[in-house]
Amino acid sequence: MRTGAEYREALRDGRRVWVMGEGWAGDVTAHPATRAMVEEYAAWYDRAYVERCIATPSEVERTYIIVGRDDNVVRGAFALRQRAAHRLDCGYVLGRQWWRQRLMTEVLTEVTVWALRQPSVFRIGAVCDVENTGSARVLEKSGFVREGLLRRWLLHPNISDEPRDCFSYARVR
Repeated sequence: MRTGAEYREALRDGRRVWVMGEGWAGDVTAHPATRAMVEEYAAWYDRAYVERCIATPSEVERTYIIVGRDDNVVRGAFALRQRAAHRLDCGYVLGRQWWRQRLMTEVLTEVTVWALRQPSVFRIGAVCDVENTGSARVLEKSGFVREGLLRRWLLHPNISDEPRDCFSYARVR
């Protein structure tokens, strides 16, 4: 199986990408306009992520792969974590080509409805980067309410080497 590093290296084959207002970008794996997309796809190749998912006890975290109903092609992943007996949190990733098709809104809504029907669960939460407006829309369409701003909360290595601000969302019963 190919790794994220192998994927990045394969992109360093001399290809160039035109960046509007700037011109030709040399190394697409390092350029600010393309680096995030490269890292998004590299993560799919990294076995370390898959191995971590498999190794994590299911009572702590479960990661589900999202596949197409008709073609079984992987679209993304969804993780559900039990942080305390009464609350869960979640995280998700969706391949760029499947954005804006309401796929993650459907997944998040259904999982949240199921989770809040469990007698011991009173809250499900999530965070998203302050600049990730798409994820914020998904959370809000799924009935989550923005509760606040978490300063310097998460590292997003595909965006920055420093912790980033995130919005905190939750849905409760």
